[in-house]
Amino acid sequence: MHRPGTLGELRESGWVSRPVKQEIRENAVARIATGEPVVEGVVGYEDTVLPQVEHALLAAHDLILLGERGQAKTRTIRSLVGLLDEWMPVVAGSEINDDPYAPISQHARLLVAERGDETPIEWVHRERRYSEKLATPDTSIADLIGEVDPIKVAEGRYLSDELTIHYGLVPRTNRGIFAINELPDLAERIQVGLLNVLEERDVQIRGYKIRLPIDLVLVATANPEDYTNRGRIITPLKDRFGAQVRTHYPLAVEIEMDVITQEAEPVEAPGVEVVVPEFMTEIVAAVSQNARRSPHVNQRSGVSVRMSIANYETMIASATRRSLRNGETRVVPRISDLESLVASTSGKIEFETVDDGREGEILERLVMAAVLETFRANVDPGNLPDLVKAFDEGLVAHTGPDLSVEDYAALAALPGLAAVLADLEVGDSPAEVASVVEFVLEGLHLAKRLNKDAVGGRATYRGRG
Repeated sequence: MHRPGTLGELRESGWVSRPVKQEIRENAVARIATGEPVVEGVVGYEDTVLPQVEHALLAAHDLILLGERGQAKTRTIRSLVGLLDEWMPVVAGSEINDDPYAPISQHARLLVAERGDETPIEWVHRERRYSEKLATPDTSIADLIGEVDPIKVAEGRYLSDELTIHYGLVPRTNRGIFAINELPDLAERIQVGLLNVLEERDVQIRGYKIRLPIDLVLVATANPEDYTNRGRIITPLKDRFGAQVRTHYPLAVEIEMDVITQEAEPVEAPGVEVVVPEFMTEIVAAVSQNARRSPHVNQRSGVSVRMSIANYETMIASATRRSLRNGETRVVPRISDLESLVASTSGKIEFETVDDGREGEILERLVMAAVLETFRANVDPGNLPDLVKAFDEGLVAHTGPDLSVEDYAALAALPGLAAVLADLEVGDSPAEVASVVEFVLEGLHLAKRLNKDAVGGRATYRGRG
């Protein structure tokens, strides 16, 4: 596609300048009309958060997303870049994306006045029209708005010369989207500097009698104020945001599973194939769901979806390590791999005040509850009486992370196991059979139909008779 290279060619092409909020609104309208998602890559918000985000975009509002950690706030904001036009013309050499039809910087104004229709034009991709700043207590007005550039002054320019300005992130994102993560962490005196950006749509740079009319969308994220005591959003600034949208964690295990499979990056090892049965993914998702309901977990700090993703990846890593040590080429996680989740879970949740040493016990109970829930939801109890009877008549089964798939070969013919394999839609390879065997035996134990003796990671299952 040919893009005009001068201001005259741009006028002849019929290109029309639009405020960035109008541009986003019109592109959002086009997506909604054709049934395309306005925000891509976010799972579980289709009926709750995303409609509110779409309302804010259609209303041309600045937006703040409020929610606990790990609720896809930043992902949602970054996806808004897709609503910008792919390419946008700016005056060549402009630091603040000057509109060729209405330049605001001195550089662009002088260039257009001097060259007229011969003014050179550059085209900026939409990815360059997005800026993001993580709010920290040491963030300054100079970082956001701008300051005198001492190097330009040392080169001989006067302080009154507008060309000595070093623009901050906000003006450099002119005609784009500017995002602030963790807004309450921004010092209150710095938040005051954003008031004009949201209301008067300009910035004032210290020491200069200029006001730059900035065209941008301001979006921000924040944790609930009752949890983050590091700071607060000042009332005048909060009042200037057009919309405040509350995010949330996945409302169901199935949604959490979708997020896990979308975001996780399983271990890849040469010569091995990783197969994760759906019931194992469901167990990982159920651990997080149970943690969000547990009275022993601090619910104000939240249980991030990142914990589910890390647990899933750790479970696969444990299975991969075991398979490599046993010389197996097919990696299938088992119940015995869930012991590895302690490392990936402990640092991602905050416990309520408990006696020292109980954290491990709480994590174990969360995993056991998840296994039992998944077992009851996926295994038909009508397939199990003969299996339980066999254990009552003296059958003993051994499982553990150090056992290879060959060690489970004798258990592959357990009564009712074939029906369970069919219900779980799991293949009949030795590795998958071993995974199902451990799942069924642990489920029966947690349902109080089998006894279990566990020592050093190995488990022995016996009848209760």
